[in-house]
Amino acid sequence: MPASIREEVGHFLDSAVTSDTVTRLSCPSCGSAHVAQVLGDNGGISYVCTACGHSWS
Repeated sequence: MPASIREEVGHFLDSAVTSDTVTRLSCPSCGSAHVAQVLGDNGGISYVCTACGHSWS
């Protein structure tokens, strides 16, 4: 991640790591925690696994 982005979101990342209420997503296909949240075509939220390419909503 570029340094400028880390500076902008660093406080969010720090609070997420130390929070007791963090919910981590995992891919239902391969179990990987490498999941990205994406905006769907109809404006809804979808998820895609960056490890295996599986997508779901």
